[in-house]
Amino acid sequence: MNGRIVVGVDGSAPATAAVEWAAADARRRGLDLRIVHVCEQWPHGLAAFSAEYCAGALEAAADRARELAGEVEVTTELRAGNVIDDLIDESASADSVVVGSRGLGGFGGMVLGSVSAAVAGHAHGPVVIVRGPGREEHGRIVVGYDGSEHSEAAMQYAIEQARTRHARLHVLYAWQLPIFSPYAAGYNSLLEKAFQHEARIAGERVAPWREKNPDVEITDEQLCEHPAAALIKAATTADLVVVGSRGLGGFASAVLGSVSRSVLHHVTCPVAVVRPREERP
Repeated sequence: MNGRIVVGVDGSAPATAAVEWAAADARRRGLDLRIVHVCEQWPHGLAAFSAEYCAGALEAAADRARELAGEVEVTTELRAGNVIDDLIDESASADSVVVGSRGLGGFGGMVLGSVSAAVAGHAHGPVVIVRGPGREEHGRIVVGYDGSEHSEAAMQYAIEQARTRHARLHVLYAWQLPIFSPYAAGYNSLLEKAFQHEARIAGERVAPWREKNPDVEITDEQLCEHPAAALIKAATTADLVVVGSRGLGGFASAVLGSVSRSVLHHVTCPVAVVRPREERP
């Protein structure tokens, strides 16, 4: 594990929420916190204002982080370049990267901005997307787990989060029925048997994690439902939802699977998207 959390800021409200989440996470896990503001080029004639704004936004973020982070070492860096490329570079040597769901450049009605989507899709490790300020705590982490390499990495991250928060970990596996003609009623019993088989295997996959982590309360659930819908529903009583960047059903070339994209667009609590550290998108 790398010893610092990186949070990207731009002065927006979601970025402030990301700083608050990252500071609390760094304090719980005993990691350093690095705050990065990438000051992209503004139109000609506004360079002086741009530099002043960027420096002020970074300083405000650092002040807020230090209020919340306790003894955590907080460092800052003001960079010039491309925010997506720079945050992806930062992810290579970071425990995780935290960003707001959208920044100052996004449309007001958008849930997920282009920066957060790109960083989540291409970072070298976990990326946490934070939509708004902290809300009521439920003491519950939800992780989507289908046995894929990406979900294995998500499970490991979720267990660490649950442990440091003294929270319950709920492992969710959802299996969507194949689409058949409504006239194929004779397939119902076969589909039910197929789901029972999938559910049994999914439950068996959780058992070793429970045995290796007796200090974490781990529950598991298997549903006959679309995985994205199941995770979105479970998120209403979760403090954090953890997903792999893509699962068993994703195309090998896809940097974000359909489930992780749907979760990012619809879940209001923080979402961690986790890619196996050795994989390069």
